[in-house]
Formats: sequence, C-alpha cells, structure tokens
Amino acid sequence: MRTFKLQVQISVDGYMAGPDGEMDWVAGSWTDDLSTYVDELTRTVDCIVLGRRLAEGFIPTWAAGPEGEDKESIDWMNDTPKVVISDSLAESPWENAVVAGGDLAETVHRLKAQPGGDIITYGGAMLAAELIGKGLLDELHLFVNPVAIGSGLPVFAAGARRRLRLVSARPFECGITALHFEPERS
Repeated sequence: MRTFKLQVQISVDGYMAGPDGEMDWVAGSWTDDLSTYVDELTRTVDCIVLGRRLAEGFIPTWAAGPEGEDKESIDWMNDTPKVVISDSLAESPWENAVVAGGDLAETVHRLKAQPGGDIITYGGAMLAAELIGKGLLDELHLFVNPVAIGSGLPVFAAGARRRLRLVSARPFECGITALHFEPERS
C-alpha cells in the first residue's frame, strides 16, 4: 500500500494561509539543508494530490518555471502526475492532471491501492483539513515558519481531534522547523 503524505507550510499558531489565503508570511529563501530534506521526503513520491483552488495557482506556476527554483525541482513538479480533488470540475484543464470528485475517502483508498510510489499533498487548506479530519493521511510533515499570524485558514479544522505521534523535529538554518507526525491508529 502506498504512503500518503501531507507537506505544508504553517505558522506557529497553526495556519496554512491568512484569512484571504495570503502566504506573505512564509519564510523567504530555503537553505540547502531544508532543500535536501524536501528532496529526501519526495524521493519516493510519484503522485501529487491537490485541492482545486490550490491547483489553479500551483500547476500554472510550476509550468511557467518559477524564478529561483532549480530545473530539477521544476521538472519533478511538472512531470509528476497530479490528481485534483474537485466536485466542480468535470475534466482537468491542465496537462498531466486528472480530476477526482465524489467521496474523498473512496478516492484516497483507490489511489493508495494502485501500484506505485508514495503520494503527497500540499493542500489547500480545506483539503488538508478534511484529509486530517477523516484520518486519510499516513504522515504529516508540517513546516513551521517562525511567525504567528493570528487568524487564517487552519491546518486542523475545528473539532478535528486527532492524536499524532511525533516521529521527528528538525530545525533548519532558514528558521523553519519540520515536524514529522504519524497519526496514532486505534
């Protein structure tokens, strides 16, 4: 069975984005130690799952080759197949991406049962919160930025009580700390 991972940037007070989706609080340049960590995290990944709203910015941004990103990362982001979770899209407007709607748990179980490497999601906020709330993730990789923003889109939805086991905590030179959790299974 494939492992389903969440990788997300959060503020120290648990928000993935500001109230209007703003990400201006995210730490600037990543340092080499963090880049190496992310390379290792994604080495086994061969499928990216995105919420529709995130996909609308994420896929075109990587297709354009964002400034400051190395060619290897750009190629990996563009070449890795994507599944966009959406009940409003009938088909994908993007290359190398398919749309999956309907029951989220069924979609995730179907993806995990397929042959292949690991699966990663970067969110968006609503998708990440729903995946956490329904216990559909195997690993949570929270990249905690050294900033509190006070309000916004939380990574953990209200009422989504979930026990997690800390696997590792690693600070990086740029100020971000990666927290790797696994859900406790009953």
